[in-house]
Amino acid sequence: MALIGFLIVFPLVVAALLLLFRANTARNAIVWGGGAVIALASCAFVFTHLGAQEVLIPFESEAIDWLCTGISVAIVAVILAFSYKHKNVWAALLAVVQLAMVLWFELGIEAEQPVAYSLYFDSLSVLMAFIIGVIGSGICIYAIGYMEDFQAHEPEGARDRRPTFFALMFLFLSAMFAIVFCNNMEWMFTAWEVTTLCSFLLIGYTRTDEAMRNAFRQIIMNLAGGIGFVVALYACALQVGTLSFHEFLAIGMQYPQLAVLAVTGFGFAGITKAAQMPFQTWLLGAMVAPTPTSALLHSSTMVKAGVFLLVKCAPLYAVCPAPSVMVMLVGGITFALCSFMAISQSNAKRVLAYSTIANLGLITACAGVGTPEAVWAACFLILFHAVAKSLLFLCVGTAEHHIGSRDIEAMDLLFERMPRLARYMMVGIMAMFIAPFGMLVAKWATLVSFVDVHQVALVIILAFGSAATFMFWAKWLGKLAGIAGQPENVELTVHKSEWFATTLMMFLLLAACIGIVPVSHCIVEPYVASVYGVLGQDIASDNLWIAAICVVVVSAVLLTPRFRNRGRQVPVYLAGVSADNDARTFRDSLSNQTPATARNWYMEDVFGEKRIAPVGVVFNSAIMAVVFVLAFMATPMPF
Repeated sequence: MALIGFLIVFPLVVAALLLLFRANTARNAIVWGGGAVIALASCAFVFTHLGAQEVLIPFESEAIDWLCTGISVAIVAVILAFSYKHKNVWAALLAVVQLAMVLWFELGIEAEQPVAYSLYFDSLSVLMAFIIGVIGSGICIYAIGYMEDFQAHEPEGARDRRPTFFALMFLFLSAMFAIVFCNNMEWMFTAWEVTTLCSFLLIGYTRTDEAMRNAFRQIIMNLAGGIGFVVALYACALQVGTLSFHEFLAIGMQYPQLAVLAVTGFGFAGITKAAQMPFQTWLLGAMVAPTPTSALLHSSTMVKAGVFLLVKCAPLYAVCPAPSVMVMLVGGITFALCSFMAISQSNAKRVLAYSTIANLGLITACAGVGTPEAVWAACFLILFHAVAKSLLFLCVGTAEHHIGSRDIEAMDLLFERMPRLARYMMVGIMAMFIAPFGMLVAKWATLVSFVDVHQVALVIILAFGSAATFMFWAKWLGKLAGIAGQPENVELTVHKSEWFATTLMMFLLLAACIGIVPVSHCIVEPYVASVYGVLGQDIASDNLWIAAICVVVVSAVLLTPRFRNRGRQVPVYLAGVSADNDARTFRDSLSNQTPATARNWYMEDVFGEKRIAPVGVVFNSAIMAVVFVLAFMATPMPF
């Protein structure tokens, strides 16, 4: 319990120190030290609880109950203040509705539902603690150098809000630890809403009109998800008779008819937090924020809270048909359509955003299936996505500051201009879609789990979505791998904090791929076994070891210096029709001088957002509306 309490409270201490000591030197030291301590404490927790079954910790505190009520009021007060300043009626209205529901619940119903075991952990909590503590802290450290460059590009005289930025980052980590360690659902909900507020403030960091517009989009959609969470709390308290998440799962498995409305509410909350269609626009809008915010939201925090809740509820989706259909179809449709829309994007951060939403859709679909095999696949999808996406976002952020663009078409010769960063980026991209890296292994396990339950629609969706995935990743990888010319190396000025974080993420990614069998045996399988009583691994360990060995070989060829070509570099030669080798121009068939370029095909008219997005928005909205109606009809509530 002491270590869990430390992981929740210590980031709050770091956040407070960052607000008190605002000088650059002090801030950098606090972030380095705080990030290192959180990462080490997370690793200590992981290694001391490998293979853990569910552990309930006896802890009850009325003071924390009141603190949660106060935090809920404070969150709404902040939202109302911003809503008044920026004249946003919808955010204010949803905040007031949510607060009224929360106060009615916490001051009335919750008092009759004490939770003796308010904290818990299991192997899924262990996995999430690693992702939050190590990857999240690495992103905070990366932000030291990145935000120095970011501030340098701000208009002269602009207020330096970096102390608030870093404090919000560490507050985010604290709230995420609380979500994964709280068995008391009231406490979990409070932490859930803290992440929503932190996301709002981080997206709106620059306070530009575009930033605030996207921040309000996020808060509106996630407040709606929060109301769904509160509906689930009402159903748990009044229908299931408990606010203990552990007891809720146990009772729901025995009497699924009692849990239908609650699991539907949790499903809706998880879908909004995971930015599934029709809520995908809030995560796309988050791209206006500084890159560390994007990395934190996409890899280790905000969206992972959504899929964490869905995976925890997976056993109930296996026995509750209507919510299961909702989660499966929303996730599957999101995976396919967002993968197709990513093809039409040349902005690297938007490609990463659509890829994130698509992969979260695949995790959501696995949770909706709810079988042991699907949950095994979902856990690995969460792990590989977290490390690969954190690496890619950090690489894009550094590249943008040094080449002046985040557009994929501006990354010509990046292998020569930023050789080390380009290799890191290539590892991250290959890990997302190429064998033998872990993400493809997890997708194969996902496919097998869909086949096992005869979900033909999901199998088709996975096949077409994966084909689209191959197309948009291959385009980017080809752009990075192209080498022709001798441009200036511009990565010599990259900050040490950025190199530390990107190198850490790269090694974590390779370690996760190489250590897939130990991770399965020590973390994922114990979780699946504790929930279902059986192992969920669908792929033989021998095959996983072969994949791990192949990863070692591929990474050695790409990253080890002695394997690199040290041959003599020669000028570009354009097959005897050169006009100017240095400028890479040649004489075409009409004797005109034409520059030699390589450009990708984005097919905006086929896979554009305006053409595809409305389909998913309408279809998924209709699915959720129908399932909520069915859930209310099937579960009479004594309100």
